Amino acid sequence: MNIADTVKEKYGRMAQSALSSGDAGVRAVAEAFGYSADELNSIPSEANMGLSCGNPTAMANLRPGEVVVDLGCGGGLDVFLAAKKVGPAGRAIGIDMTPEMIERARRNAEQAGFANVEFHLARIDAMPLPAGSADVIISNCVINLAADKPAVFREMARVLKAGGRLAISDIALKKPLPPQIASDVMAYVGCVAGAMLIDDYVAALKAAGFAHVQVIDSKTDLNAYAKIEGQSACCSPKMAGEASGGCCSPQPTDSVHGGLRDVLSKINVNAYAASVKVFAVKP
Repeated sequence: MNIADTVKEKYGRMAQSALSSGDAGVRAVAEAFGYSADELNSIPSEANMGLSCGNPTAMANLRPGEVVVDLGCGGGLDVFLAAKKVGPAGRAIGIDMTPEMIERARRNAEQAGFANVEFHLARIDAMPLPAGSADVIISNCVINLAADKPAVFREMARVLKAGGRLAISDIALKKPLPPQIASDVMAYVGCVAGAMLIDDYVAALKAAGFAHVQVIDSKTDLNAYAKIEGQSACCSPKMAGEASGGCCSPQPTDSVHGGLRDVLSKINVNAYAASVKVFAVKP
């Protein structure tokens, strides 16, 4: 199984879990990375699974009538918040390569009655969208998971209108990771081992044609993810009994949150990685 298939499998299982803002740890992670209680209460609880590393909708300066595309939309957390900001004249579009995530996002949209959203099952380096069709691209802790990041940046440039902008939350590296972490598959799935060095991130966006590129360390403590410990294996009824020890047993290290927790136990992750805010404009 290659890394893309591993990422899809692990996040597919995450999408089938019962993780939501109803779990104190999941809500605490979202709030630690910039979501307000009002924001979380305004959207379906199941849209939040504790996978954020920032709040891109808070920094995108979204305006009514704009078309915004969320790369790696998961359960729809940022799509729904963006939809509220762009209003009925705008459109919020989610892209995700994991069928279970798209199913969860569409179910959330239907249950909450969002009329100005759409979700597409696709890779973020091959979006099923016309060239020059988006005003804004957002993403939240997903670019680090892409196997071919330059291809993703080129696809962003294709889909954006001239003058369109990026407002992305991601994990980037301040210095190279220790070899044992850099080669750890679950550290990759946990958004650390696949992260780019900050300077490389800037250079790759410029190479894709973007201008006014900024990659800014938000100074957020990445140990916030440990708040989910003890809750992250909570499963939906159809998954009950699958996890060893029964539903809501401690998350195994081959799961997304469990793998990340294992990384946090091995290194001072803040010394190597950062939650970053990424801004850029298509000329």
